[in-house]
Amino acid sequence: MTDELTIDQRVALKTAATRLQTEFADTFSVETIERFLQSSYDQFAERASVDKYLPLLAERFARQRLHALGRVESGRNDGKPIVLFLCTHNAGRSQMAMGFFSHLAGDAALAWSGGSEPGEEVNPAAVDAMAERGIDISREYPKPWTDEIVRAADVVVTMGCGDACPIFPGRRYEEWVLDDPAGKGVDDVRPIRDEIERRVRQLLADLGLPAHS
Repeated sequence: MTDELTIDQRVALKTAATRLQTEFADTFSVETIERFLQSSYDQFAERASVDKYLPLLAERFARQRLHALGRVESGRNDGKPIVLFLCTHNAGRSQMAMGFFSHLAGDAALAWSGGSEPGEEVNPAAVDAMAERGIDISREYPKPWTDEIVRAADVVVTMGCGDACPIFPGRRYEEWVLDDPAGKGVDDVRPIRDEIERRVRQLLADLGLPAHS
């Protein structure tokens, strides 16, 4: 993919690499950081219809992956549980769940999400339904999961990805059976949204974390 980059994309990726190297200088080599950034870019480039924001998305995803790898390799836990929400396209259910969890847990925990077959954009009806609850997921983006992300998670919540969902020992797994909001309007997404909120609140209670209103 590197040979196909425009000059602007090359500059943007170089700038992203510099930021990541500054952030993770004490943890990873320059080669590891650049490899994660490039592989993250390639994963998005393979399915993107618009490439304007690819370097930014690649940087955000590479940062998450490096954070996960650092946690896995160090074996250190900062006391904040990581919950990973997975569905097929990472465009509806898992994005709403991550939105609710991040909003309700605040700084007490961290939420990630991913998909077995990531879509091109987050479902607009899901975005609108969450906006009704005062939660903005419009800046989120569908992304895959990677081994280091799953291994770094304390809790993995799956929603309809079936046999494609990853299984690693030592994690707490939950399967949430929920309707897929794909192709539905806001009226039909609202009940799914409300059920996701109920389950997220229950998960927070199970983890001993207070839910912020």
